Amino acid sequence: MSLAPYASHPARSRGRRHPEPPAPTRDDFQRDRDRIVHSTAFRRLVYKTQVFLNHEGDLFRTRLTHSLEVAQLGRSIARALRLNEDLVEAVALAHDLGHTPFGHAGQDALDACMAQHGGFEHNLQSLRVVDALEHRYPQYDGLNLSFEAREGILKHCSRANAERLEAAEPGGVGRRFCDRTQPGLEAQLCNLADEIAYNAHDIDDGVRSGLIELDRLDEVALFSRYLRETRTEHPQLQGRRVLYEAIRRMLSAQVYDVIDATRAALEAAGPADADDVRRAAPLVLFSGTMRAQSTELKQFLFRNLYRHPRVMQTTGRAKEVVRELFDAYIDDPAQMPQSFALREDRQRAVADYIAGMTDRFAIREHERLTGRRWIE
Repeated sequence: MSLAPYASHPARSRGRRHPEPPAPTRDDFQRDRDRIVHSTAFRRLVYKTQVFLNHEGDLFRTRLTHSLEVAQLGRSIARALRLNEDLVEAVALAHDLGHTPFGHAGQDALDACMAQHGGFEHNLQSLRVVDALEHRYPQYDGLNLSFEAREGILKHCSRANAERLEAAEPGGVGRRFCDRTQPGLEAQLCNLADEIAYNAHDIDDGVRSGLIELDRLDEVALFSRYLRETRTEHPQLQGRRVLYEAIRRMLSAQVYDVIDATRAALEAAGPADADDVRRAAPLVLFSGTMRAQSTELKQFLFRNLYRHPRVMQTTGRAKEVVRELFDAYIDDPAQMPQSFALREDRQRAVADYIAGMTDRFAIREHERLTGRRWIE
C-alpha cells in the first residue's frame, strides 16, 4: 500500500540526533520500533500498573498490554488512512516508557516531590528514556530514534519544559509547544488511539474487578447502545461474553468514526505533505457526537472507577511509597546503583531511578529501606 502524500515518509525523515548509516533491510521507522521493543524500559512495562496495581490480579491491564492495544488500534486506523503504520506502532509502544510505578498515583507523587526541581511529566520522561536513560549502544546514550518518533512520544509538555528542550535542541521536538503547531498525523493518531484503548479496557477491568456493575453502564450513551444491541441480537448470551461483545462493538464504532471524521478533515484542509499537517489544526479526530460521548464515558470512569474508595485507598498507599522512596534516596544516594548515585543533579537522578521502577520492585525497595510491608 502506498502512503498518502501527507503521511510521514521515512525517506523524508528529519533524521536522528546522531547520524547513522541506513539499515540494509529496514527503514528508519521500522528501526525505531525494533529498538523500542528491545529496550529495558519496554520490558518493564509488563510490571507497571494501569488502574489496578500489578499484584492485584493477573488479568488486569498493565502498561505493556495497554501499549500493545494502542499499537493495534493505531495500525488499523493508519492502514485505512494510508499513514505510516510502522511509525504509529513505534510511538504507541514507546508512549508510556516514562510512566512511574503505580500509574497516575506514582506520577502525581513524584511530581510533588520534584515541585522545586522542575517537576515530573511522564511524557517528558518517556522522551528522556529514549534520548538518555537507555544505555544500549557504544556511541551514544538513549536509543537515537528518529525525530518523528520522538515527536510522537512527547505527547504533552509544559511551556517551561518545552522552552528548555528548545534551548538544548533548537527546532527540535519542543518547538511545537512553543509555536503552537501540531505533530505529524501518526503522532496525532496515537493520541486518539490511546484514548480509545483506555475507554475500552478500563470498562473491562472495572467490571471484571467488581467495582463497576455492568448495568450501571446503561447510564453512558456510548456503551449502552452496544450493550442493548448485544442483548437484543444474542439474548442467550451470558456472563463476560456480553461485556466483550459490547466492548468490541464500541471499539469498532470509535475506529470507524475516527477514520470518517479524519478523512473529512483532511479533505477540507488539503495538506500537501507532512509539513502542511503541522501548520494546520488537529486533523485526526472524532466527530462532534463521538467526542461528546467519549468525554461522557471518561467522566463516568473517573467518578466510578478511578475515584472508587478501593482504588483511592490503594493509590494513597502508592503515593506514600513513592514519597518515602524519594526521601530515602535523597538522604542516602548510595542506596541507588552507582550510575544514579554519582550524578550531580541528585533530585533528577532519584526521579529517574524511581520512574524506572516496576510496581513490585518499588514495593520491595520500600520494604528494604523502611522495614514496612505493603500490606500491614
